[in-house]
Amino acid sequence: MAKAFDAWNIVKKRIDSKNIGTEVFFHEREVWWCSVGLNIGVESDGKNAHFERPVLIFRKFNGHMLWVVPLTSKQHEGVHFYRISHDRGASFACLSQLKTISSKRLLRKIGMIAENEFDHVRVRIAGYIKNRAPR
Repeated sequence: MAKAFDAWNIVKKRIDSKNIGTEVFFHEREVWWCSVGLNIGVESDGKNAHFERPVLIFRKFNGHMLWVVPLTSKQHEGVHFYRISHDRGASFACLSQLKTISSKRLLRKIGMIAENEFDHVRVRIAGYIKNRAPR
């Protein structure tokens, strides 16, 4: 199946042209709908007109740059996924797909995860950074 890269390019140009004065306010532990776009191979794609998917805000560097973890509603097992609960239900964090994004991509807040769950996500991702998959 062919991907709609040309359609994503139009949306991406619109996102990039957003004025700096229209930034959103976000915090770590929050879950947001985000325009992640169409990506290559096994990278998590967005869906619908905004090429969106939910993400967990993992690290806020400043008001414009952050790390996010893509989320999926499909149940996954294994070291690369972690089940989290938020205001709209449960999702599975795709831990191996931590991504740096611009806050311009954030669309709307869904909710927030509990501090203890966020701590578990941090420990799991730290395992990747230390070059070993956490169990």
